[in-house]
Amino acid sequence: MSGTSGSGSAESAAAVFAEYRSLLFTVAYEITGSVADAEDVVQDSFLRWTGVDQSQVRSPRAYLAKIATREALNKLRSASRRREEYVGSWLPEPVLTEPDVADDLVLAESVSMAMMVVLETLTPDERAVFVLGEVFGFSHAEIAEAIGKKVPAVRQIASRARSHVQARRPAPAAAVDHREADSQLVDRFMLAATTGNLQALMDVLAPDVVLLTDAGGQKSAALRPINGADKVGRFLVAVITEKIAGTLRAEPALVNSAPGSVVYIDDVADTIGTFDLVDGRISTIYLVRNPNKLAGHGTRRRLGR
Repeated sequence: MSGTSGSGSAESAAAVFAEYRSLLFTVAYEITGSVADAEDVVQDSFLRWTGVDQSQVRSPRAYLAKIATREALNKLRSASRRREEYVGSWLPEPVLTEPDVADDLVLAESVSMAMMVVLETLTPDERAVFVLGEVFGFSHAEIAEAIGKKVPAVRQIASRARSHVQARRPAPAAAVDHREADSQLVDRFMLAATTGNLQALMDVLAPDVVLLTDAGGQKSAALRPINGADKVGRFLVAVITEKIAGTLRAEPALVNSAPGSVVYIDDVADTIGTFDLVDGRISTIYLVRNPNKLAGHGTRRRLGR
């Protein structure tokens, strides 16, 4: 990932970094599953980049990705130990995204909550190799340098990770022309959920719907997945009518490249929801209530690859 730069390049280190900032955030987010960690990785990567001899860098994109990958892997390995003691289901931190993410189907699928959950089942090296190769198109040689492995080992890791993901791969991201219908379906769900209308909920839920909630032990949540439309619907109504005191308000948002919602209680962000949609019904519901994962709810991030 290094070599002699082309002569005549007059871009400053800061300008070059700014060009790839969205890519680096996306790499870090897909490896760590955390917006906060991804932001830290970007900042640390910038500090490291400013100390690099620019004349010795052949590909700034690959070099910066190497820095970000190593920082992200350090974050992921540290977080993995903490997650072993996590209360209830652990979901990736939701990220509010710009609308243009939907124009890149590969990028949209890669940051979907469904795919992020699948990535959580990989080892750190498998996750990094899959993300760098399948999403960002880096070569095996570039990935090997980024994770400190030899090329044959990277090939083996890539094959293993690809097989693992394909066996669990979620449905592809919805085409742009389906976004309006998907948004309307999510709006119907949120209206039914926030008003405690069980029948309206049943009308939009798939029979085998799965509900995953992440509150980190700090708010009411199901500690395990809930399966089936009747159980999911009744759980949501019970939580809203019995355990939530205050005025509910749901605002539509693009969450992890898909239609989602931010729920407020008395104007304080309480939950971010995103969904898997299949055949006009909601097949999976991801509700994140952990306050530590809601800190950035008001900021839309620009992703890139």
